[in-house]
Amino acid sequence: MDKITLTFLTIIFFFAKASSKPLPASSNDAASRADGICRAMVEVQNYPCREHEVKTRDGFIVSVQNIPYGRSGKTPGERPPVLLQHGLSMDAITWLLSPPDQSLALLLAENGFDVWLVSTRGTKYSLSHTSLTPDDAAYWDWSWDELVEYELPAMFQYVYEQTGQKLHYVGHSMGTLIALAAFSKGELVNMLRSAAMLCPIAYVGHVTSPIARTGAEILLAEISQWLKIPEFNPKGEDVIKLLLNICMDKSVDCIHLLTSLTGQNCCLNSSIISVFLRHEPQSTSTKNMIHFAQMMRDGTIKMYDYEDEKENRKRYGRPSPPSYNMSNIPNNIPLFLAHGGTDALSVSADVKLLLDSLKGHRKDKLVVEYREDYGHADYVMAINARQSVYDPLIAFFKLH
Repeated sequence: MDKITLTFLTIIFFFAKASSKPLPASSNDAASRADGICRAMVEVQNYPCREHEVKTRDGFIVSVQNIPYGRSGKTPGERPPVLLQHGLSMDAITWLLSPPDQSLALLLAENGFDVWLVSTRGTKYSLSHTSLTPDDAAYWDWSWDELVEYELPAMFQYVYEQTGQKLHYVGHSMGTLIALAAFSKGELVNMLRSAAMLCPIAYVGHVTSPIARTGAEILLAEISQWLKIPEFNPKGEDVIKLLLNICMDKSVDCIHLLTSLTGQNCCLNSSIISVFLRHEPQSTSTKNMIHFAQMMRDGTIKMYDYEDEKENRKRYGRPSPPSYNMSNIPNNIPLFLAHGGTDALSVSADVKLLLDSLKGHRKDKLVVEYREDYGHADYVMAINARQSVYDPLIAFFKLH
């Protein structure tokens, strides 16, 4: 335990030291915009970039970046917009971790697309709200249900209005879940050209990640206590204590923390990991983490369960939360699904359940890419992701 604890604390210390100080909640001022992702990650690579802010119907002000074209400048003709949505505990820098010739956001810009990046509420660049601050418990009273209901529709509508065009969509991990859930309700599809899902997350009952499974068990066993800690901050004292508790489980290898969380990644290098550690991980809400834990426990895709029949009736008009029915996704939406054989979060058995629910999908509208040696992080950080994933994805978008 001594070696594991020391290693884990070293990693957490590196997270805390490497991550820059979060922006203040009042990020509308010029100084905050000047310190945004455009300046930090895009303009330094000689790409044009514009900072935007989008207000959701529930009051969050979300940071959005637009990379309108590549280094070579504007070219004649239509540039279809693409919206990129990151996964859990990440932000828009997800798409900029690799060198320019390997980062999906910049590759799309070079290939004739108008690129839009979003950082979900509660992350470093999206801390603002019309009436709340991150110090207020009410600020963190949301799960991915609210991303489906409020945040993703606001992003789609904003990009659609800014460009006057339907858009392509790319999601990774949680970014796939919120889109699939919205599509299952028939929402957003009128503004959509096609969607690419990297490490698709819908069903998560077969997750093999020891950290995820043990953490879910602890969260659900101590749910009332954890809800008193509304912000789930990976660099915060409470989460560090939780992870040290997880590390006491003999099935969890905290010396190789990333592998224990995501599965064996085949194709990462130390320089990309260093960039990752300078910027990630990001905060989310504890309620969001509990929602994922409920999905792992139940093997279903339901709205947040208040674990109280009276409260569920108040929220949903029924004793248990309603489900998102993946089979209701319109069968004519062009979908590109990519998953890996060593992924411990988007596990092949769960992806199969998703594909089973899409069995009525038009064959000419569904592409499934499988790579046996890819883990969860490979899809956004692998040194060969361009050849293995991004080139086929871009070709798919150009067909639609």
